[in-house]
Amino acid sequence: MKGDYFMTTGTVNLHRVLRATPERVYRAFLEADALAKWLPPYGFTCQVHHMDARVGGTFKMSFRNFGSGTSHSFGGEYVELVPFEKIRYWDKFDDSYLPGRMDITISLRQVSCGTEITVVQAGIPEMIPVEMCYLGWQESLLQLAKLAEPEIPG
Repeated sequence: MKGDYFMTTGTVNLHRVLRATPERVYRAFLEADALAKWLPPYGFTCQVHHMDARVGGTFKMSFRNFGSGTSHSFGGEYVELVPFEKIRYWDKFDDSYLPGRMDITISLRQVSCGTEITVVQAGIPEMIPVEMCYLGWQESLLQLAKLAEPEIPG
């Protein structure tokens, strides 16, 4: 079957509070070396092939399963960037069996102890279990906290 016949209806909603400033969290989403460190779920590595973090700019990256060595690549475009408040982008897998476009919105809000983060990822291809995406995002956000929260002098 061609991709046009598959549904892309899965949506993931996450909410977290990190002990980091909105500026640090925002940067972690838009700097390639930071993203490669925290975004891949446990057991995966990430290579950022291209990243132009501006509205209309594009990105391309791949996740590699460290155990099996298999990888999948994906890319997309930045739709809205409001410094320290919002990041909207879309992406899609290069694999034709994972069709459709996913729309992701990251909202950041300063709170008394750091930054409140809300993540909405919509349009997940139906053959990807939504709970696996949710689990992957949970793991990624834990790694984001380990990157963004420490205050290391100098």
